[in-house]
Amino acid sequence: MRKILYIGNNLKTKNANISSIQALGGFLEQEGFKMYYSSSQLNKIARMIDMIITLMKYKNKVDYVIIDTYSTRNFYYALLISQLCRIFNIKYIPNLNGGNLPARLNKHPGLCNLIFKNSYINVSPSFYLKDEFYNHGHTNVKYIPNAIEIKNYDFREKSFDKIKLLWVRSFSQIYNPKLAVRVLKKLTDLGFETELCMVGPDSDGSLKSVKELAKSLDVKVKFTGKLDKKDWIELAKDYNIFINTTNFDNTPVSVIEAMALGLSVVSTNVGGVPYLVQDHYEGILVEKNNLDGMVQAILNIVIDQNFANEIARNARKKVEQFDWGMVKRAWLDVLV
Repeated sequence: MRKILYIGNNLKTKNANISSIQALGGFLEQEGFKMYYSSSQLNKIARMIDMIITLMKYKNKVDYVIIDTYSTRNFYYALLISQLCRIFNIKYIPNLNGGNLPARLNKHPGLCNLIFKNSYINVSPSFYLKDEFYNHGHTNVKYIPNAIEIKNYDFREKSFDKIKLLWVRSFSQIYNPKLAVRVLKKLTDLGFETELCMVGPDSDGSLKSVKELAKSLDVKVKFTGKLDKKDWIELAKDYNIFINTTNFDNTPVSVIEAMALGLSVVSTNVGGVPYLVQDHYEGILVEKNNLDGMVQAILNIVIDQNFANEIARNARKKVEQFDWGMVKRAWLDVLV
């Protein structure tokens, strides 16, 4: 039995969405791998210490260490753990999750080389990051998309008697949640009956400011807080358009799930999103923080039911390729 230590943000709180360590780790357990995890510590310093202690505990037991690698301060977890793996001669695999990692490659090429030039292999969930890494001289990158279990997502064609917008993400400035509220306001002012539901935990205190904005604009927004996956999938049945307002992104699982469910996707065209959603074929893409562009994209969907159904069907077909039954082959090629 192969044994793997998975390093990442294994947080299970009301302020954290399901992360890669939980999703991919669960899938690998299904395939018979013995999985160890770190860390669930909330404090960042305590988390780093726990990661080090866990690595020391299992360094002679595991075959691989998978490291969720982000572009923000959590980047330094990957830096530290990867170098310890080198010292102890353990094969480590950075799992590239940070949508803004290209900026990190530009800003700190030396630190990035320490991690990515010495890894067993680097895994990217998007062709976007794979291309960016290749352009920076990192050719040891394998594309393996984020996976879902497609059987859990019932595809439903939508009607558009009313505009019903769904936003699913953690409330953080980088995801620009205020744009969703401004979209609601503009559509309402244009005379369209519109609803907005925002699903997700408060990550950096943005939720308060989003609620204040909604109040100041005199629009009603449904805030659900964090929902279990099955609950927001059930909720999605009542909505027809999924909006992704982020300023930075890689290959967001929430967008993949929306595509699987039959919601028409309107998203900013940042990071890896254009590699996931082909514009005007599987959704509509607009420039980041472009209020007018996002509103017009929504109206293009609403006024043309045939177009809406067509892009929804195309999107579903695309994400069927992300079913774990298919994606697992790529992971097994790496780990077995």
